[in-house]
Amino acid sequence: MNRRDCLALLGFVTVLPPAALSQQSSAPRRLGVLSVIASDDVIGQARLAEALAAHGWKEQDNLRVDWRSGAGDRAYIARLADELIALKPDILLAIGTPSVEELRQRTTTTPIVFAVVTDPVSQGFVKDLARPGGNITGFTDYDGPLAGKWLEMLTQITPKVSRVVVVYNPDTAPFALLMLRTIEDAARTLHVTVEPAPVHDATSIAALASHKEGGFLVLPDFFTMANRAHLLAAIAEARLPAVFWSRIFVGEGGLMSYSTDSAEQLRRAAGYIDRVLKGALPAELPVQNPTKFELAINLKTAKAIGVTIPSSLLATANMVVE
Repeated sequence: MNRRDCLALLGFVTVLPPAALSQQSSAPRRLGVLSVIASDDVIGQARLAEALAAHGWKEQDNLRVDWRSGAGDRAYIARLADELIALKPDILLAIGTPSVEELRQRTTTTPIVFAVVTDPVSQGFVKDLARPGGNITGFTDYDGPLAGKWLEMLTQITPKVSRVVVVYNPDTAPFALLMLRTIEDAARTLHVTVEPAPVHDATSIAALASHKEGGFLVLPDFFTMANRAHLLAAIAEARLPAVFWSRIFVGEGGLMSYSTDSAEQLRRAAGYIDRVLKGALPAELPVQNPTKFELAINLKTAKAIGVTIPSSLLATANMVVE
């Protein structure tokens, strides 16, 4: 190309309207989302869209979002991970531990931001909270004292609970053994006996109804969220108090929950997605622990099963169902 042709081309570019220049220079970025459960549970598509829009990322404009929901089925989550990787996204959002596990097995280069994940260091997702290394970073939903708080809540009600059945699915909550160690340490101080109760399907959940003394502690686990109707029915049949990991359970009949704020998790994850899309490296973005917790209590359920919630708990509750 000679000098005259170059000048002509530059002149043509300068007279193009800004919108045309934008369309030619920047195609929408692509975000792949893998959630352990349905998109309308705990963390939904509308919340994600709102959080991203606050950073200037809007679908049908400068961002395309491919959302996949695993319905609490580990094998299905693996297949969805394959689908997302095949789409060649610019960045991935992994909601829940199984999502992180499946995606990290398939890519070491595509940036992954996670949310609602427990103890990512012990699970090998990152090297260190302050400097994660690799292509993964994000936001945890749990810190150590939380387990002690769950047990303490059960021992504060009347009549006092001295035996606690801990409910989780080992397939979707591989971190459960880490939590159980912390729970057992707290149990010795609180003089509580802990009984692990792994569940895998509707049959094992229904068997929980056979417990006739003590109380239940339901660990953070997207399997229990996806199967909460069966779980709440079994606990209601047992007529025992229970503490859950999300206030969604309390709104649907569970007794109490103490948990992180899922909306806050999503808002913070959207901030990291924004930073990575603008050039930040996941290896240099510190993993962040939860900063906001919420206590929910269902007084209607308390009355139905014959327990009394102390005024000290009620005074600090963020949500009370009467």
